[in-house]
This record gives sequence, C-alpha cells and structure tokens, in this order.
Amino acid sequence: MGQPMSGTTGTPSDYPLGPVLELLREWWALNHAFERASRAMLSRLGVTGSQRIALRVIGRYPGIGPGDLARVLHLDPGTISAAVQRLERAALVKRRQTGRDRRRVALGLTEQGRELDGADERTIEGALARVVARFSSEEVAVVRSFLAAFVEELGEIGTEAPP
Repeated sequence: MGQPMSGTTGTPSDYPLGPVLELLREWWALNHAFERASRAMLSRLGVTGSQRIALRVIGRYPGIGPGDLARVLHLDPGTISAAVQRLERAALVKRRQTGRDRRRVALGLTEQGRELDGADERTIEGALARVVARFSSEEVAVVRSFLAAFVEELGEIGTEAPP
C-alpha cells in the first residue's frame, strides 16, 4: 500500500501503524472524546466527567473518606482533595469530621449533589453503559484486564529513575 500523494487527504486506514501505534491512536481519540464530553457535561451539569465519577462514588458510599475515594478512583490524594474542594464550593458535596480525630473526614452529598447522582444517558458513564451493554461480561472483563495491565506498565515507567 502506497502513501497518499502530497496534498491529498488520506484516511487512517491509508496510514497503517501496526498494533501498538494503532491502539495509541485509538487511545488518544478516546482521550480527546472524553475531554470534549467532559466539557459538555461541565456546561450542562456544572461538573466535569471526573468530578461526576467522584460524586457518583460518594453517592454510592456515603461517609467514604477522601483517602478511600482516592484509592477507589486510582488517584493521588492531592488530586482528590482538590476535586472535593471544587465539589464543596459548588455545594454538591459536604464533609464532616468524624470521631475524636478531627483530621478524619467523611464525605456525603448535599441535596443538590444527590440530584446529579442519578443515571443520565448524556454523560460519559451513560455512553460507556451503552457500549458495555453491547459486549459480553467476558469481553468486558478482558478489556478491564487489558487496561489494568497497561496502567501497571505505565506505573513502572513513572517510578523509573531518570537516566
């Protein structure tokens, strides 16, 4: 297969990349689509895709602490802290101190946060739910396993010492 002539418009199939670069191309397309959908959600709902998943987890597990929320979402505690603060400022999440240790915090949704916690087909998770429904549970498990392995490999790169 030859390359398209200079100045012509080719399609992705005109530029075969091999399995690794093809997957990266799809990954970047996914990332771009995720960001675009997240901006649309911010405009329509007042929360980004990432903020909504945090809100949904807090709604599913009222009283969850920020550290556990960070672990559930595979995020750095500082990232969760900033996200929770934004959700608090938007009056969607409330925090309360628990027990004698005033540093321990439990998270919960406000009434306004509970209104956003329901299923919504025009969200990132709504789109994902429609895709998941088209595949068997075994196929979805393979995708989850693949993604977990990729995350693990990327984590190894993140812990390497610079040359």
